[in-house]
Amino acid sequence: MAKKPKKEETSKPKAKKATKAKAAEPKTAKAAAKAQEATSKPQAQANPAPNGEAPNGASAGHDVQPMLRILAQYTKDVSFENPTAPDSLRNGLEAPKFNIGIEIGRQLFDDDTVEVSLKLKADARRPEHVAFICEVEYAGLFAFANTNLEQLQPLIMIECPRLLFPFARQIMVEMTLNGGYPPIMLEPPDFAGMFREEMNRRLAQEQGNAPQMA
Repeated sequence: MAKKPKKEETSKPKAKKATKAKAAEPKTAKAAAKAQEATSKPQAQANPAPNGEAPNGASAGHDVQPMLRILAQYTKDVSFENPTAPDSLRNGLEAPKFNIGIEIGRQLFDDDTVEVSLKLKADARRPEHVAFICEVEYAGLFAFANTNLEQLQPLIMIECPRLLFPFARQIMVEMTLNGGYPPIMLEPPDFAGMFREEMNRRLAQEQGNAPQMA
């Protein structure tokens, strides 16, 4: 790459010298035009070669991007338990404490599609009783293109749950409202952080199970 600019820099002074030398010889406008054509042709032929090679290299190495498509999305399971109602709905009671759980599941099919499921669970309890237990499992069927194994894992564990989360949260909001409680508005989880933790856990497990040399 360093040699090409040097050739261009050396070719430009030669072209200028050629025009100056020939500009003094011709006495007519036609002769001057021929001299300009003679100096401009080498420059026109030198440019297409490098410009023609760059797009091919760029398309081969940089234009291909990982892609995913949502083929379907659907509710797999919902559950709302309100065991102590209506006593748990009376005014003046202590606000319940919430335990939130998030799980991500996946299933690969023979047609290279992947089902990713997102399970949200909210457990609301008071010291004396359970207020309610709400569970939502929402899933999507995804297809991928231009991906290798290293790219596929983050797409399944980060991007797919991120797309499913707003729909699962909305179902949980409606269930808690219908159960007589204020809606649970969950913040979007850090799916990237969850993925890193899972990879670190697996790595530590593999290292612990690896045989040690005596």
